[in-house]
Amino acid sequence: MDTESTYSGYSYYSGRSRGSHRHGERSRDRHKSRGKDSRSEKSVTITTPPAEPLLGDSAVRGEQVQDDNWGETTTAVTGTSEHSLSQEDIVRITKDLEDSVGLDCRRYFTLALAVVLGLLVFLTPIAFLALPHLLWPEKLQSCGTACEGLFISVAFKLLILLLAVWALFFRQPRAGLPRVLVFRALLAVLVLLFVVAYWLFYGVRILDSQDENYQGIVQYAVSLVDALLFIHYLAIVLLELRQLQPCFSVCVTRSTDGEMRHYNLGQLSIQRAALAILERYYCDFPVHNPALLSASKSRAVKHLAGLKVYNVDGPGNNAAAAAAGLAHSQSRAMIAAAARRRDTSHNELYYEEAEQERRVRKRKARLVVAVEEAFTHIKRMQEEEQKKAPGDVMDPREAAQAIFPSMARALQKYLRTTKQQHCHSMESIQQHLAFCITNNMTPKAFLECYLTPGPTLQYSRDHWLARRWTLISEASVTSGLKDGSAFLLRCGDFSLVATTKRLPYIQMSEEYIDPKSHKFVLRLQSETSV
Repeated sequence: MDTESTYSGYSYYSGRSRGSHRHGERSRDRHKSRGKDSRSEKSVTITTPPAEPLLGDSAVRGEQVQDDNWGETTTAVTGTSEHSLSQEDIVRITKDLEDSVGLDCRRYFTLALAVVLGLLVFLTPIAFLALPHLLWPEKLQSCGTACEGLFISVAFKLLILLLAVWALFFRQPRAGLPRVLVFRALLAVLVLLFVVAYWLFYGVRILDSQDENYQGIVQYAVSLVDALLFIHYLAIVLLELRQLQPCFSVCVTRSTDGEMRHYNLGQLSIQRAALAILERYYCDFPVHNPALLSASKSRAVKHLAGLKVYNVDGPGNNAAAAAAGLAHSQSRAMIAAAARRRDTSHNELYYEEAEQERRVRKRKARLVVAVEEAFTHIKRMQEEEQKKAPGDVMDPREAAQAIFPSMARALQKYLRTTKQQHCHSMESIQQHLAFCITNNMTPKAFLECYLTPGPTLQYSRDHWLARRWTLISEASVTSGLKDGSAFLLRCGDFSLVATTKRLPYIQMSEEYIDPKSHKFVLRLQSETSV
């Protein structure tokens, strides 16, 4: 039954009400799309995917929802060029190159500064011991047994300090942070001031006066090495031990699908807390799949796609006034019509989800049967290969390529239905199959990574290696976490929202219970009723 409503001289019709009129609209759209395609042959934009998906780009495009004016918004790909780039792509590539060059320069500058400071620290005690022998060797007093023992002490302490500094500071960097680490910078400044102070004292009291007591000079160098060891202990406390005790509970929510995790963190700055969250994100959160979010968008598009507003009275004599109120009246008519259709939208959602679940169960059953048959065939092949000569045994890679076509169609349909086709390439599936065959794994173990979405690190490096995160925070990223502080980690088309709550102070009390209070006596009557 056709639905029709009139508001302020305008008439609203459902998209299914006028068949002949829609036929005329479609013919005009097709004519308009052909005109657009003929004029857009030189506007070519080609984006090369990072990995070869199992279904190709056509499958991904088939899942996307096309609007009524698809001919006007479609980019025509012709044979004029295969490597064309738009101005926006050139600007984006240039900006990425500049950012990467800046990050590399900053990282190498920090590494060079750390190496220079480390050489200054380790060469200073040796210089303290060597300069008197080079400048005034004839005036130095002889070094006794105690002085020679101090040489051994200095040597071993420097070796311990070298290993400790290498283990704590010269590690592979996990990430590039936007600001410098405050405690590391303070420790570097403290070490620099400490060494400069020792050099000033050494220059004034020893070099100028050409001190003859060489044992005192050696003890002065030993005191410097001892102080450097204590500074290294302070660095361990500030950089490693201080953050171990949990003080805050951080709730991390992904903005697109609402996936949520909670983590306990210690006394960290905002940028280090963001780094800790990202390290756990790649292991705890399921992979981000934008294709799963297209269902709600398609429902919204279909909900308003069949609504059109027509002016049945025409512009009339006062065309300016009619044009001014056209947009306002159309929007109010669309809102009123959408409100009337909202009452039945939950039924559409219910049946769509039920149909999707039925299709997934059906594809899953076919996939499980196909994989079990393929693995049964592998067992038969292994039993037959045991009877063959050693040179005729099939490699696991060859066995995977031999049985893959028997399960490829079922796996392809299942990945399409669950919208995971862009996460798994044919090469990665064959490698996983060969790995399962090599380690004698069951069909269920092979299918687990396809039936259950795993963390991001489970998939190929193209899904997570080149991602750049942007930290957005109202407070300074070098300030510490506080109760109620919030920050955002943005990456591409989604973001992670982190909110912080301080862990409560727990008050515990002890209650003593006398062990004798649990004793009781069970008395049985000797006489029983008959």
